[in-house]
Amino acid sequence: MAGRLTLSWVNKDQALVPEGQGRYSWVDRDDPRMTEVRLLHRAGGHSDGSPADVDNLLIQGDSYDALHALVKTPEFATRYRGKVKMVYIDPPFNTGQAFEHYQDSLEHSIWLGMMRERLLLIRELLAPDGSVWVHLDDAEMAYCKVLLDEIFGRGNFIANVIWQKIHARNNSAQHFSTVHDYILVYAKDKDELEVGRVDRTELSDSDFWNPDNDPRGRWRRSDLTASHSYEDGRYEVTGPHGDVFSPRGNRWWACSKETFESLRADDRLWWGKTGRTFPFRKRFESELGGLVPNTFWTHDEVGDNRQAKAEMAKLFGRDAIFSTPKPEKLLQRILSIGSKPGDIVLDCFAGSGTTAAVAHKMGRRWVTVELSPQTVATFTRPRIEKVIDEVAIDSDTLESVSESVPAGNGYSCLEVGPSLYTVVEGRLLLAEWAKGDEFAQAVATQLGFTFEPQQPFAGRKGRTRLAVLDGVADEVVIRAIVERLSEGERLVVVAKAVAPGTAEVLREISSGSRLLKAPRDLVSQGRIVR
Repeated sequence: MAGRLTLSWVNKDQALVPEGQGRYSWVDRDDPRMTEVRLLHRAGGHSDGSPADVDNLLIQGDSYDALHALVKTPEFATRYRGKVKMVYIDPPFNTGQAFEHYQDSLEHSIWLGMMRERLLLIRELLAPDGSVWVHLDDAEMAYCKVLLDEIFGRGNFIANVIWQKIHARNNSAQHFSTVHDYILVYAKDKDELEVGRVDRTELSDSDFWNPDNDPRGRWRRSDLTASHSYEDGRYEVTGPHGDVFSPRGNRWWACSKETFESLRADDRLWWGKTGRTFPFRKRFESELGGLVPNTFWTHDEVGDNRQAKAEMAKLFGRDAIFSTPKPEKLLQRILSIGSKPGDIVLDCFAGSGTTAAVAHKMGRRWVTVELSPQTVATFTRPRIEKVIDEVAIDSDTLESVSESVPAGNGYSCLEVGPSLYTVVEGRLLLAEWAKGDEFAQAVATQLGFTFEPQQPFAGRKGRTRLAVLDGVADEVVIRAIVERLSEGERLVVVAKAVAPGTAEVLREISSGSRLLKAPRDLVSQGRIVR
């Protein structure tokens, strides 16, 4: 679009391939290692066989590969693409500090490239009425906002929430004592988004009181007059002690005389402690519903860093505290605004697993991804399982949560599989593991077929069947496979080697069918999400 504001950085036209240990390399955006769809292998879980186990996923591996698999693998895309209600991510802040459990010191352009690729995939996973919440500090917030404008559209910006993460002043700071983080909120489509209200019981609202001990609970005063003329708004009323009142100046009663007397009969008027002041209406806290969320969240409302670390200490002991946890009450607030029970919530920078833990408690379905196997084994997985088993959990951390999930609901644990390709002396080859059913599944995933291993076929996409050969495709093999097709079906054959003339034979005996050679022709099928 002409004149559109975008953010530019070194190598923006390229993509990033992770090399382990938090390192990345720049490659062409059509590089096979970027376009390939990795397999997600089952790695256990925690299940009682309930249907929710299918939707609750803990994925260990790079977040790009995991998100790409959810978007492109038919079996997962059916369940998650366009169906995730809310995404909360707390990515590395790129502050240059070396934390114990991950390296938070990516070079600026690498950080932006890493975020761009994941946000593009997140956009594909979000439901039309979904939202994404990105937790950052000053290091990259301003740049990430422009990046989010570019990906989601500036018109879909919803809010920039300020979270008071520290409530103690740091007098050793050189210039300012930084006590807050930012949470950028964007909608997939602002016109479709509906946000939840904040429960009044979470807030300390000094406007509410109950001096007359009304059994309906706390209430606040509400003006009974209006500045605009009202047809029945000119009348006199008599107070409890015979005092007569009427609006002064250019004011009118905001309700009719009949409504006023109904309020009096229901004890919904306040005449002051003496009973002789101008009347106000009593608005009961229990009847007003939730509040529109504001953009400044204090530590006493949603917790702070100290509380988050205390929660971790209670779960794992003080000798095994994750470096950068977030308090459960913060995630409770975010999830209550951005989702409802039964919705799917995603966090692709799981860390200690706070998002998944709180989502499970609040009756949301969840998907969470963590790169570090050590973090998964030490923090993420044990924490989720403790929530499921209802052990070692501080019941006070989510004291205002009314929703809950049935005890025993589980999850599936998946691991991102290795690359299908390897490079030897500049040549792209298939990896050594690419054999048998595992190779067939990888091919089906890469080409967008649902994996259905029924010899001689390996997958299906509509009326097209997929056959994957570990060896050579020749005329004899091709004719045997085509004979197994049903009427009106077409065929895609992928083989590691192809005899001369075989592709022509396939086109002749099965119109519209194709023969591909791996890995050469698989690479040409891949496309990165843009």
